[in-house]
Amino acid sequence: MPSHGVESEERADHGPGTSDPPGAAQYGIAPPAYRLPSATRLGRVRLQVADLDRSVEWYEAMLGLRVLDRGAGGATLGATGAVSTLIELSERRNARPAGRQGRPGLYHFAILLPDRPALGGFLGHLSRLGVHPGMSDHLVSEALYLSDPDGLGVEVYADRPRSTWRHQGGQLVMATEPLDIRSVIASAAGQPWTGAPGGTVLGHVHLHVGDLDRAGAFYHAGLGFDMTVWSYPGARFMSAGGYHHHLGINTWAAHAPVAGEDDARLLDWEVVLPEAEVEAAANSLECAGYGVDRIADGVIARDPWGTAVRLVPARQSIDAALRPI
Repeated sequence: MPSHGVESEERADHGPGTSDPPGAAQYGIAPPAYRLPSATRLGRVRLQVADLDRSVEWYEAMLGLRVLDRGAGGATLGATGAVSTLIELSERRNARPAGRQGRPGLYHFAILLPDRPALGGFLGHLSRLGVHPGMSDHLVSEALYLSDPDGLGVEVYADRPRSTWRHQGGQLVMATEPLDIRSVIASAAGQPWTGAPGGTVLGHVHLHVGDLDRAGAFYHAGLGFDMTVWSYPGARFMSAGGYHHHLGINTWAAHAPVAGEDDARLLDWEVVLPEAEVEAAANSLECAGYGVDRIADGVIARDPWGTAVRLVPARQSIDAALRPI
């Protein structure tokens, strides 16, 4: 097994009698101390964009999201019929676009559709628009890749059933293979795309970082994600509750400068936890030597490259927002 700085830690076995879904005990490495609970999910991403009107139009027309709220210099967007926010846009007029080579911070955020037919409908929608996305079969999921008007990376994907995920040598088997385009489109059975359907959630965030071990010390040993994949070239993947990944990290832009205040960029992303776990996760980060800021609605911490993650309590009135299964 390649060195990843956590070889001596225990496998991510939750043991019998827990609420973890089938397969959660079959792969992965648990963090050395605090561990995020199985109820962990992601909330929303907050993006800085150069032109709010342009970005809102793109996210509505391209991804089929709808505006939930809009004010001076900002807007929130969600899926059809949803009340929870997936994307929050904050305008900084004339912000510089994200470079094609990437920089520490956002690689992409990923919108998880509820099923394969929805992905097939979305792919047909892109085809009708004349848009040619990147496409990959990751074995655990099938994914399409786009860039928004500011060059920020967006993935739209659907998971394969968890019962089909494979593991080897203690880690989940993931890859990047060609997508079976015809099969994905056929799965929609001719149903038209009418926008991001109910049940669409933020599935994961993938970040450029400067060093995998330093990032692992923050997100795995400090914040408490399980490590699920560590042999993917230049990247690692982490999750809670046996999911394939809520977080990806890579060093593919390790030598680029960090995005600044005048750049289009990820401002922060949310990890949603049961209320009692927010302080537990904050304490774990502090014990690992990282600073945290306690705010009215949660906690903010920054990784070694300044990327902010916001830990927030689940709102009981919003049905735990369909954590990825």
